[in-house]
Amino acid sequence: MKIRLGIPKGSLQEATLQLFAQAGLPIHTSSRSYFASTGDPEIECMLIRAQEMARYVEHGALDAGLTGLDWVIESGLEVVTVSDLIYAKQSRGKVHWVLAVPESSSYERAEDLAGKIIATELVSVTKNYFASRGVSVRVEFSWGATEVKPPMLADAIVEVTETGSSLRANHLRIMDTVLESNTQIIANKSAWGVLGVLPALKRPTISTLSDPEWLAVNTVIEESLAWEVIPRLKEANAQGIVEYPLNKVVM
Repeated sequence: MKIRLGIPKGSLQEATLQLFAQAGLPIHTSSRSYFASTGDPEIECMLIRAQEMARYVEHGALDAGLTGLDWVIESGLEVVTVSDLIYAKQSRGKVHWVLAVPESSSYERAEDLAGKIIATELVSVTKNYFASRGVSVRVEFSWGATEVKPPMLADAIVEVTETGSSLRANHLRIMDTVLESNTQIIANKSAWGVLGVLPALKRPTISTLSDPEWLAVNTVIEESLAWEVIPRLKEANAQGIVEYPLNKVVM
């Protein structure tokens, strides 16, 4: 049975492809296709916008996918969180959805925006943020270029940022953090059991340690298999797992 894996198209795409390549599973894409290939014939990849990933995973069109915690929360759908991966477009860190206003404005708190227009792509999360504070605002969906909308098209925005440089370039200042987010691997509930089927190690070298309850196991495997074997070892409660490349093997 093949695994249908969703790769985020857009800002996370390049960082995600680099991550898989480093794990020994390079993904080959084409600018003319939304489908991608890997060296593993059991994995089918499709490029999907991160904003839509949870929907297709929850519905079963995809078995698993990579997307942001922000879009999982925004979707309100039920998927399995397999793992947190702390990386973004430009860094190996988390991103923040922030409430920002024009530098010249008099707004200091979320409460000061009562009755105002808030532009954002993260509509549900933003509505919940203001509702939890008892502040009535008008939240409008933004199709992009959200930073340029205040003050003419919106009074404030809720926008994602890694460094804040784009906000500063558009003369905006941050008032509050609405949500902290990171990339996640998510899976369909029914398909999650399939993902645990991984190949076993062959002919390892087993050595005793000073503590008789522990053993050291060494083996040589193809680099492309490491991404499969390591999760299985962790499930089996293996500890102190070290992966390192070999420069030469003399037969």
